[in-house]
Amino acid sequence: MTGIISVVTPVYEGGHQFLGEAYQSLLAQELPDGWNWEWIVQEDGQTGVPGRMLPADDSRVSYNTGRRGGAAMARTMALARVTGPMVRALDADDLLPEGALRRGIEALLAHPTVGWAVSPAVDLLPDGTLRSSSLDPEAGPLAPGLIADSYRADRYAVMGTTLTVYTELLHAVGGWPAVPASEDAALLLLLEAVAPGWMIAEPGEIYRKHNGQVTAQPAHWEQAERDALSTVLLTRLDALRRTGWRWVPSTELIAQVAK
Repeated sequence: MTGIISVVTPVYEGGHQFLGEAYQSLLAQELPDGWNWEWIVQEDGQTGVPGRMLPADDSRVSYNTGRRGGAAMARTMALARVTGPMVRALDADDLLPEGALRRGIEALLAHPTVGWAVSPAVDLLPDGTLRSSSLDPEAGPLAPGLIADSYRADRYAVMGTTLTVYTELLHAVGGWPAVPASEDAALLLLLEAVAPGWMIAEPGEIYRKHNGQVTAQPAHWEQAERDALSTVLLTRLDALRRTGWRWVPSTELIAQVAK
């Protein structure tokens, strides 16, 4: 096997203090033979400050800036620099457990009809302890509609930041939706509508809980905005499903990543 898995990370000035730890978790990854990673870091803003936290001598690390527009826009603009056939999400304040990238690659390669994979997340609490969730779906193929049903019930079945997805599929659904929050969960809704997903048994993310994270801010939970967000996403989801369009990896794509 040979290929590159492109790790996409949005960041902003003030939210970049953990980038060094994220990089160290990338260095600890062991990949399948012939595979390597690239780290595509996109600043939501044009200060250049987060880039100072990144190594200048690692050619696998790519950094760019852009006009402020939120994490969704930063993630999607990062796709301009992606060169790998698979994309993996990683937030700037989170960590990859050992083996996370390898498991994502192997999940897609082992199941030729699957377009994306997710995995459990482990919370990293401020005191340094780790806490697992008991709400994760069972490992294996994700039941059709599971993500949408959990979203409608106001309970996220999985963390969208554990996502590994074929780059072509990510482009096909338009990247991360242009929403002010929960763009990672929103992307899972679109992916589920057009392609089967897979749940990996082992953790794929160490999710850092801290006061500075976006989801800890009151604005993230403002009800009027969340109601509008839900309406937009579910309307788009229903419209996409009604088209009947389905995405499956082409034989050429499978051959490219499996050779």
